[in-house]
Amino acid sequence: MFLPGLYLVTPDQADGDALVAAVAALLPARPALVQYRNKLADASQRREQAGRLLALCRAAGVPLVINDDLALTLAIGADGVHLGRDDGDPAEARRALGPGPILGVSCYDEWPRAEAGAAAGVDYLAFGAVYPSPTKPHAPRASFELLARAKRDLGLPVAAIGGITLDNAPPLIAAGASLLAVISDVFSAPGPAARAAAYAGLFPGPSQETTA
Repeated sequence: MFLPGLYLVTPDQADGDALVAAVAALLPARPALVQYRNKLADASQRREQAGRLLALCRAAGVPLVINDDLALTLAIGADGVHLGRDDGDPAEARRALGPGPILGVSCYDEWPRAEAGAAAGVDYLAFGAVYPSPTKPHAPRASFELLARAKRDLGLPVAAIGGITLDNAPPLIAAGASLLAVISDVFSAPGPAARAAAYAGLFPGPSQETTA
């Protein structure tokens, strides 16, 4: 299960030791989820890094989700997978995963993708970029109204992604986001652990909005 909170997304990092150390320092802040994302590593590096992060997150009781790679998720027994537009059919992924693991999908600014994801049995819907994003500067912008509509009409946890900072996060939570997907504003902060803890403080605590 996961509760509302910080959805920590890892930066591209070739050095596995550095990546594991960076994530380990943030786990005391109790992020809702950690997503392993590395667009620069080869398959062998990804398998090695993901396996180490899974062991670390399991020990801390924080679910680890793999970005864009269902095969890797299944191979290491990760807690879930996040799928983008070109990463396979969510319904097929749900069948492969079974009912327990977490399945999330990127909906960008597209309502039909959100409806399709909900019908496929996903556990959360991600919208963005909600603000201009340094990671994906040309990403389409998703409106706050779209977050609110998804929460209201589809009844699933909503993740906001793209350009999120501690200062601009509160309006997203007010609009309906229960997960804030963040890379740069945590990992590149002068004090990453303190920044992660500050994000946790934006959420009032356990709520009824949980999922398995």
